[in-house]
Amino acid sequence: MNDKVKQVLNLIIDKFKSGDIPEAVAYAVFPIPDIPSAKWSLMNRTLMFISGTQDGRGFKQWQHVDRFVKKGSKAIYILVPFIKKVEDGGDEKQQLYGFGCKPVFCVEDTDGKPLDYEQIEVPDLPLLQRAEEWGISVKAIPGNYRYYGYYSFKSREIALATPEEKTFFHELSHAGHEKIKGKLKAGQDSFQEIVAELSAAALCKLVGKQQNDTFGNSYRYIEKYAEKIEMSSYHACLKVMSETEKVLNLILKGKEVVK
Repeated sequence: MNDKVKQVLNLIIDKFKSGDIPEAVAYAVFPIPDIPSAKWSLMNRTLMFISGTQDGRGFKQWQHVDRFVKKGSKAIYILVPFIKKVEDGGDEKQQLYGFGCKPVFCVEDTDGKPLDYEQIEVPDLPLLQRAEEWGISVKAIPGNYRYYGYYSFKSREIALATPEEKTFFHELSHAGHEKIKGKLKAGQDSFQEIVAELSAAALCKLVGKQQNDTFGNSYRYIEKYAEKIEMSSYHACLKVMSETEKVLNLILKGKEVVK
């Protein structure tokens, strides 16, 4: 770890410790597209995601947007509640009496008219070449105010719902952390998230092009995960400092530096 990187990391830690955190700068997100799955339950959106797509629709729904399911494509299935009307003391109420499955098809299994969100492009971000060297694709996705990006270990891709550099650095740091450890814990592990966000904050200062100060966002993000492990933001950052240095070395130099 060179002196400049250490200096940046120590600066960030000192700001967390002193509480001298600038006002947060809001993320600039892409418009949310009007697609049917945006209204699905969390369970069904999860089913869609693990099926490898961000957009699933029924056969006729695809026809309504001038797209057609390719011959031989296999449907994925989501859960649909069965509701019936019942009398209750003279009042009519709706009652859930079970679930069924509804077939939907992935956008990847359709052809036809381009969709609005397919026009979203990834900006010219610093360190994109590092992701390419690691065999990781980077794509733009429509945002939904629930997340700004993700790194998929399985599909080896970084998806971004914002042009914000720090979001890309956060997901790239997850990828670098994975290369160092061999395998990360599934889900949003607190220590892994703190490593990624601390690395991203440092990368913004070291190679970021935008002038926006994102320390406020980073602090609140780290604070949230630090609370889950019953630590202060400052001590949580100190605990992951060693792994953060390794991640930064790997991203900036293309290899882990052994001390």
